Parts: sequence; C-alpha cells; structure tokens
Amino acid sequence: MIGNSIIKLRGVDIFQQAHHVLADVNLHVDKGDFVWLIGQTGSGKSSLLKVLYGDVNISTGEGIACGYDLNNLKSKDVPFLRRKLGIVFQDFQLLIDRSVEQNLQFVMRATGWKDKQLIAERILDVLEKVGLRSKLKKMPHELSGGEQQRVVIARALLNNPEIILADEPTGNLDPDTSEEIVLLLKQISQNEGTAVVIATHDYHIIRTFPSRIIKCENGKVLEDVTIG
Repeated sequence: MIGNSIIKLRGVDIFQQAHHVLADVNLHVDKGDFVWLIGQTGSGKSSLLKVLYGDVNISTGEGIACGYDLNNLKSKDVPFLRRKLGIVFQDFQLLIDRSVEQNLQFVMRATGWKDKQLIAERILDVLEKVGLRSKLKKMPHELSGGEQQRVVIARALLNNPEIILADEPTGNLDPDTSEEIVLLLKQISQNEGTAVVIATHDYHIIRTFPSRIIKCENGKVLEDVTIG
C-alpha cells in the first residue's frame, strides 16, 4: 500500500459483463476520508463499488483495496477482503426471522469469530456506537427504517473495517432520518479513522454535509469535483 491509501486505482477499466462501464479510472481514498460518490443512475457508481469489494474483477490498470491486489484477487481471498470492508446497502438486507443480536452473530460466525464472550461484547460495542444497545433483542420489523439502517451500520463495523462502502444508504429513508444516518457515518469516520465512501444522488444531503466528491460521468471517474 502507498502511504495512507486504503483504496488506490490507477488506469483501471471497469466492465459489467461485456459492457464497458468506466474507463481509465484513477482514484485514491485514504484513512479517515469521508467521500461522496455521485453520478446519475447507470453512470457506474455501483460498478465502481463492486470492484472495491471484489464483486467485479479488473483486467487493466492497477487496483489495491485494503492491501489486496484487485488484479489478482482469487475467489478464496474475497471473504478476507470483505472483513476489512464494511458494506451498507439501501435495502438493509437484514435476516427478518432473526433478532438484531442474531443478525450480528450470524455475520460474526461467518467471518470466523468463535468465542461467545467476545462475540457478545463486540455486538454490544457496535450497537452502542450506533445508539441501539437497547434494541438487542428486537426483530427487524419492530424497528423503524432508520433503526434498521443503524443495525446495518453496526453490522458493517463488526470487524473493525478500514473503510465503509455505502451504496445509497439513505435511499429508503425520509430527509431527517437520512441526515441522522449520514451524521453517524461522519462521526464514525472522524472518531474511528474509518474511511467512508457514500454513493448517492441526494444533492441536498451532500450540501448539508460538504466533503470530498467523486463523480461518475460519461464513462469517467472525476476526482475532487465541486457542485453548485
């Protein structure tokens, strides 16, 4: 890895099936960065994130994510890469038949945690960070949309990730709840030194929390743009 760079792409072409989505991508994200990823629907935001968490391979240029060489990423390496990444989706993807605690236990066991005491302590720790310690035994349907997204962020924090990748995390939330979720992610970035990349098309929230902006447009990735 170069310096503090958690993500570094240089001259990368991104394809989805045979479709050339993004060309000659140059991108860096450093420790503790808080970054907006913007662009119209279909501009390549999600494809770019998929490259970063090992769901789409690259064949040209150079790519590093959390110390992993994305050019030579083997399928057996992907779970280890994802332990260093926290991923937050728009649609929560919680297991609806399990409590908050059981949702988090499931992820921890799947990523190699075995000690019950350590699992229990870590779950309380991440729920404390997102303000949901009292919701440990609740089922997803007993939570509001904002609370469910906080559980998802807690889930993303379980393995002390170097970076959180959030794909439209406020897409299903009302404006006030959206601001609460972004503020939470911003605090995590500042307090934990965790880099955060949020893909969004919500310009109101970007103006509310001004920060570095990366834009997907016309098959290119533009670093450090400004919006009016």
